[in-house]
Amino acid sequence: MKNWIDFGLIRDFAAEQTDAYRLCTALEGWVERFGSDVLISYKTDSAREQLLAEFGAWSRAAAQPAERIFGRFLPKQNAERIAPRLLFGDATLPLARIVSERGVRYAIDFGAGYSAGLFLDQRENRGFVRRKAPRRLLNCFAYTCSFSVVAALGGSSTLNVDLSRKSLDRGRENFALNRLATDQHRFLADDVIRVLPRLARKGETFDAIILDPPTFSRARTGKSWQVARDFEGLLLAALEVATRDARILLSTNSTGLDQRALEAMARFCLKASRRAGSFQPALRPLDFPRGAGASSLWLMLR
Repeated sequence: MKNWIDFGLIRDFAAEQTDAYRLCTALEGWVERFGSDVLISYKTDSAREQLLAEFGAWSRAAAQPAERIFGRFLPKQNAERIAPRLLFGDATLPLARIVSERGVRYAIDFGAGYSAGLFLDQRENRGFVRRKAPRRLLNCFAYTCSFSVVAALGGSSTLNVDLSRKSLDRGRENFALNRLATDQHRFLADDVIRVLPRLARKGETFDAIILDPPTFSRARTGKSWQVARDFEGLLLAALEVATRDARILLSTNSTGLDQRALEAMARFCLKASRRAGSFQPALRPLDFPRGAGASSLWLMLR
């Protein structure tokens, strides 16, 4: 069971009011807990069966049973992504539930699409935002707005931009779950690449910017986005709306962009935009082994 997290870490998560975390990371998949539910993500049927068997043994040893177990196939092409399916448990129960991360509540929905609603590998980056409590946060590719929720808890106003109106509606739900009014927060269903120049023309600036783009996507206009090709242009546009001492998160799941490549790209963008800054490596969540999850780096402007 070398790929499974230590029992002591589970106690630590419980003490900090966190019930959503990675249980296991293997070569052909991983296992995550969302409250009393478990999600097994797998690349092959044999990997699914192996992870199921290991979870059975691990959960008995850890006294951590699952109410339901969902399975999610990990395809090579994004177009082949489908929602998780129930493997074990009561099929009559709602597919949505609420989980907690350091006392912050998030809505999870296994029926809403490929992703359940919360990216667990961004836990420490959300913690960074909460500690820094920026005055104004721009959340690009906001998805369900988890970064904005923690910023709002610190008193920030936020602008959340995502192509999916449904995802932003789920973001509003996350605000409501944490008893946060949305009168100081904007939700814009639009293409980030089109929005950034408009913000610059209006003179809007932000002291924290989240750049965690998808590896691949397609805008309503039909134009494709590829992170390896387009991240540089995204950062250059974001620098136009960043305050002098802004903090910018650079994060991606692309295997071709590790932390070193992100820093090299950011250094080029700083030189091109005549800005100055330093870099702070993002903390790796303790339930993610080295090399697992997103590659992340904080750009600290000055």
